[in-house]
Amino acid sequence: MHPLTGDARLPRYQQLRDHMVEQIANNRWRPGEAIPTEAALASEFDMSVGTVRKAVDVLVAEGVLERQQGRGTFIRRPQFQSSLFRFFRFEAANGERVVPESRILSIEPLAAPSAVAEALGLALETDVIRIVRTRLLGAQPVLAEEIWLPRQTFQPLLDVELNSKGPLLYPIYEELCGQVVAYAEETLTAEAVDAVHGRLLQLPVDSPVVVIERLARDYAGQPLEWRRSRGHAQHFRYRIDIR
Repeated sequence: MHPLTGDARLPRYQQLRDHMVEQIANNRWRPGEAIPTEAALASEFDMSVGTVRKAVDVLVAEGVLERQQGRGTFIRRPQFQSSLFRFFRFEAANGERVVPESRILSIEPLAAPSAVAEALGLALETDVIRIVRTRLLGAQPVLAEEIWLPRQTFQPLLDVELNSKGPLLYPIYEELCGQVVAYAEETLTAEAVDAVHGRLLQLPVDSPVVVIERLARDYAGQPLEWRRSRGHAQHFRYRIDIR
């Protein structure tokens, strides 16, 4: 039997919910794995099955867990691969949708600028890692990305050749650093491109670009990554289904 830690003023099911997301964030249960049965959790935490079920129901509603008929309840693994296609249309000459190639231009440790520190919940000038990469269609860059990470958590990234690891960063975060991105908040804006990003995108200064700002968090809600992706306005599209 394990006592719960946390705010004792909260209802028991809420205390269990908070404890479970901390356990998931600390890798007790991995994405794609089943959690113990509700009866087993009730025994472990000395509470009723009904209270456990209420906590699990909350986590299912939040998208942290998913029930699979006849199999159990599993840690949901978010799918981020198609995120950019909600905002940008990348097509080959024949009109087929294509995934841009990824090319990391630099990765370096820095003291966190104020905007980065604020986004990641860090003290000003805490050590962070900045990754600069472009996404290309053929030889043409269509996205320029700045990615900021807490150095203490992501130090192993400085010791590998990231371009050899494939185009998706989140599996690398998990493999090398044990950090799983559970969800992200995205903000969409537009701006006139500056000289630095104009060079990366091969665009004249003041050309219109669309900016996607993303703050990615772990299962416990702690910020893991802050990124800004700037893309050619000519590729921009916006789609929402209203029901």
